[in-house]
Amino acid sequence: MSILVAREVTKRFGGLLAVSKLDFDVDQGAIVSVIGPNGAGKTTFFNCIAGFYEITSGEIDFDGQPIHKLRRDQISHLGVSRTYQNIRLFANMTAIENILVGQHHHLQSTWIGTVLGTKSVKEDERKAHDEARRLLRFVGLRGKGDMLASKLPYGDQRRLEIARALANQPRLLLLDEPTAGMNPTETLEITDQIRSLRERGITILLIEHKLNEVNEIADTVIVLDHGEKIAEGRPEEVHRNEEVLRAYLGRTAARAAP
Repeated sequence: MSILVAREVTKRFGGLLAVSKLDFDVDQGAIVSVIGPNGAGKTTFFNCIAGFYEITSGEIDFDGQPIHKLRRDQISHLGVSRTYQNIRLFANMTAIENILVGQHHHLQSTWIGTVLGTKSVKEDERKAHDEARRLLRFVGLRGKGDMLASKLPYGDQRRLEIARALANQPRLLLLDEPTAGMNPTETLEITDQIRSLRERGITILLIEHKLNEVNEIADTVIVLDHGEKIAEGRPEEVHRNEEVLRAYLGRTAARAAP
């Protein structure tokens, strides 16, 4: 069963065609990787799914419901979370505060209860902090909850962004280059975490330039070039595709590739 369906999705910026008539399905519980050269339209398509951009034409459905005309907060509330190619944390908030922000859709407290400091509000806050600490442990940031996000090393900021996205309790998680700038050990840890998220029932759609990691974890690979889908299939099938080789290596090198 498909949890995300895109049909004829097109996004134009004036005269620039960023995404062109893109079709694909993401099955529930799958790990799907979107790859392609720089400028291929990968992040633009993520922004269309998450409601940051309004598509020019086409349709995007999440769990059977059209979402391409919804606001970002409405899409998030349905269970779609994302991370960013360029880290977007609240730099002057602590790690645990960043995660608490990600939980706001699921808090039950009213503003009146918050002002009065009712028992239900205190219980809501306790549960939120417990969940935030659990997510810190999950992404490998145990003991760093009180650190400002801006003071965390780059790799830990990447981990924190994943934790904040998970705080929304997503059913679909969009990861935009989650291992960018990480060393091999850190990359392996994130890869293992992505696998464990799938085991918990979360569907993963990720952009990744490290093709070895794509081979390790992706069920399906979708290749974009100049906003168009040029290939789709198992990782080993896609890497043998001549059009994919041409997009990455150029026409002459593609002919010479084994």
